Order: sequence, then structure tokens, then C-alpha cells
Amino acid sequence: MKSLPRIGTAGELQFVVEQKHVIDFATDGMPAVLSTPNLIGLLERTAREALAPFLEPDERSVGAEVELRHFAPTPLGQRVTCTARVIQVEAKEVTFQIEARDQHELIARGLNKRAIIRVGNFAGRVQRKANAAA
Repeated sequence: MKSLPRIGTAGELQFVVEQKHVIDFATDGMPAVLSTPNLIGLLERTAREALAPFLEPDERSVGAEVELRHFAPTPLGQRVTCTARVIQVEAKEVTFQIEARDQHELIARGLNKRAIIRVGNFAGRVQRKANAAA
């Protein structure tokens, strides 16, 4: 890492809920709402992008743990703001508090731990696993 992020370092991402973000079982009167898996992915992206300026060119952060409570539904067309704030830094692991709000309320809160990896080492590990499975 170029430098360690400080506690409180934060990132933000905004998006509008589109068809690609909603549950795939919105039928028979079930409204189309933001799906939890899509929300998790966007919250992780928010944390990843907040951490990126601290990394060396050959480093990336990968999700190591996600803990999330999804409190409220968000319908199509609503704007959602995702935030990720560093709350702990330990060597090669950074923990973020993550939150999402729609235009009306807090919709989700939790934690995202991200591990810092070297791309070459990671790619080698993936290749060894792929070769073993072949």
C-alpha cells in the first residue's frame, strides 16, 4: 500500500434503481424492488473505490466479509446513496461501515472487510486452483 487509509476515510456512490437492480421474482403482485445481492455489490464497489487511491499499481482490494441488514424496500426509479467509511485498518485488511439510503430512509447498514492482495500472487493462486480442477 502507498499509505494506510485513516479511520473515517469515506467514499460515496449514487445510482438510480433500474430494472437490472431489482429482484427477479417481481410477479403476481410482488413489486419490483432493489435486490439485496445487487445492493451488496454496489456497497462493496463503494468501499473498493474509496480504498483504491491508497493501493500500489499491482494491488487490489477484494471482499473478504460482508455483514449487512437490509431494512427497507426501494422501488424502481428511486435514487440510492451508498457510503463506505473506514472504521478499522489492520495490516492488509480494511474494515468499512457501509450504509445505503434511498430518497426516504436508511435502507441498509453493515460491515465490509476488504483484503489487500497483489494481483500477480492472486492470479497465480487462482491458476493453481484451476489447474488442480482440470
